[in-house]
Amino acid sequence: MALSDLQIQTLARDAVQRAAAGDFAGAEPLLAQVAEARPNSGQALHLLGQARLKLGRFAEAREPLERAAKFLPKEAAAQVNLAGCLSVLGDHAAALAALDRAQRLKPGDAAIAHNKGRSLEALGRPDEAEHAYNEALSIDHRLMPSLSARASLLEKRGDWMGALADLDMALTSRPSDPPLRLRRGELLLRQGDWLRGLGDYEARLEIAGDRYAPNLPRWQGEPVTGRLLIYPEQADIESDAALRDTLMLARGVDAIVQCAPELTKWLGMPTIERGAALDGFVAAAPLRSLPHLLGWTLDSLPPLVLTRCAEPSPRIGWFSQAEPPAGVDIERSPDELTRCRLVVGDDAWPTHLAARRGIPTIVLLPMTADWLWGPRRGPSPWYPSVELLSIDDADALASRLVTS
Repeated sequence: MALSDLQIQTLARDAVQRAAAGDFAGAEPLLAQVAEARPNSGQALHLLGQARLKLGRFAEAREPLERAAKFLPKEAAAQVNLAGCLSVLGDHAAALAALDRAQRLKPGDAAIAHNKGRSLEALGRPDEAEHAYNEALSIDHRLMPSLSARASLLEKRGDWMGALADLDMALTSRPSDPPLRLRRGELLLRQGDWLRGLGDYEARLEIAGDRYAPNLPRWQGEPVTGRLLIYPEQADIESDAALRDTLMLARGVDAIVQCAPELTKWLGMPTIERGAALDGFVAAAPLRSLPHLLGWTLDSLPPLVLTRCAEPSPRIGWFSQAEPPAGVDIERSPDELTRCRLVVGDDAWPTHLAARRGIPTIVLLPMTADWLWGPRRGPSPWYPSVELLSIDDADALASRLVTS
């Protein structure tokens, strides 16, 4: 039965009131009735699409939004909402086309320019994306999303100074923003600037996530009377990241290390298992905070007590995802490290165990390696027996394998 004009007007009024109150679940079926009764009404279709966007029903929102964009060719908002829906659905080319239409209708809009940058970046067109972000920032030089997005593009391109400038600008508007501070800190640290970067890196502890922390006061580097606990912050203490952090960072402080049982005999420090009672402990600190709390630099790292028991062997320990060269006699078991004359590996816990035991070790690092290693390759200050190589430097690796 066809609805009367009065019934349609009543439905539309009730739907708009519900939507204004945030009740999109109640508004959506009413708007669906209005759109069915007025299939050529761009406004009704647009409102229906918006309600479904709010409800997270993006696939269902697409059809009414596409129709609304056709019926409302001079309304930039209809094109923008369609573009947002298409972006979520992964149709970035169509989203870009909708944003182009929106920009022609509303030139000089910073948000539209920014969203074009996002679509272009998703389409693998970083230079054009950067141009779009530049345009957005020329309109609003403090536009947070564009500053953040452009910083990421500049960082990927290796323009550290440009990326830092954008993050600094973003932080002038939101100086306490933990994710922004963390990004700036990591960028500084990867360049070896620990003086400025370590404080910002602590912002990671303010960000909710799957991170472990014991029920103890957080140590801030002050003298303590009682036992101090240091621990890997990873939720899974048996994970590769937790094991490697423990081997690399458990040093230079009078404390008890919370660690996986398999590492206990290699640390040269008192240990405790996770889950054990923490009676008598007065404070705790994550291992990754020690450089900040104790003022470490790459030129002043505390030394390790090495625990090697040498057993001559021609074998090479191989703990890299890259395949070893043909003809190399390799060992892949961490239990057999002492039988190796050399260990080659990625930034993983068996490689750190070899280094901690004083075995000559080559660590293969990607371009975006953990900031702890520093920006330089060659001998590492973390372990006296370690040499750092870029993972794509096959010639250097081949040379070391021949001469070692």
